[in-house]
Amino acid sequence: MVTTGAAPPSAPDGPVAPVPLRADVDLALGGRWTSLRGGGREWLWRGPEPGRAAVAPGAAFVDAGGLEECLPTVRGRPDHGDVWSRRWRATAGGDAVVECPDFTLTRRLAERSGVLVVDYRLTADPGYRFLWAAHALLDLSPGARLEAPAGTPTRLHPEAAALLPAGAFPAGRPWLSGGWPAPAGLALDALGPDDGTAVGAVLVGCPRVRVVDGADLLTFELEADGQPRGVGLWRNLRGWPEGRPYRSLGVEPMLGAAFDLADAGPDDAAVVPSAGEVTWRLTVSAHRRTGTR
Repeated sequence: MVTTGAAPPSAPDGPVAPVPLRADVDLALGGRWTSLRGGGREWLWRGPEPGRAAVAPGAAFVDAGGLEECLPTVRGRPDHGDVWSRRWRATAGGDAVVECPDFTLTRRLAERSGVLVVDYRLTADPGYRFLWAAHALLDLSPGARLEAPAGTPTRLHPEAAALLPAGAFPAGRPWLSGGWPAPAGLALDALGPDDGTAVGAVLVGCPRVRVVDGADLLTFELEADGQPRGVGLWRNLRGWPEGRPYRSLGVEPMLGAAFDLADAGPDDAAVVPSAGEVTWRLTVSAHRRTGTR
């Protein structure tokens, strides 16, 4: 498990100091994180789409911002999964629980020395396959970037075809693979400025990423024994939706290696073992640069 409050991440541009984080959640509206803040900064973006309070299970996704829990899929059906549109309940022990037809998800969110530690437990029939993503939409400046290990296998999704040379994206395939930060020559680590494009990608087997925005650093780290881990990226620089585009930037720690469970091969989804339970931990921490070299 992660040792919370451990040494800060390496920072080639100067020393850093930890920034304590706090989160607010709304159990009635899908367990959604409505705030992630620290050091006078709000990290979560708020979206323009109305109607979030009126959703019901099976509804089309409402892009209201914040951090939504997506499970058992992100794209596909149900749209963004089956838990974001359901009412969660609090337990006497401090957990949050949502019950769906095929599984039950339990979440415990704790603050430890300014670091957010989120423990999940999913119970379902052995062999149940699923994807999960912490669908975090972040409020970032045009100079922000995403840092991940160079060469991390990265899957570009079909909307990237419009940004690549003609014929570069294989027809009928769910993704095109390449190495981070520029799979197929398409640089993805810069998270702005707005250029009218939108692209989704999954960093396969990547348990830890860092968002750098000026002096502020936000780190996501995911632990899950025996399950595939990755990070989803949704870089919408006013390229979507058609006709009324806006800016939205998703950095999404996930179990699995695909956005749509229907596309996931044998090694691309999490699987419930014979014990009928899967557990995982998400750790979110923040730092701020305190000087330069």
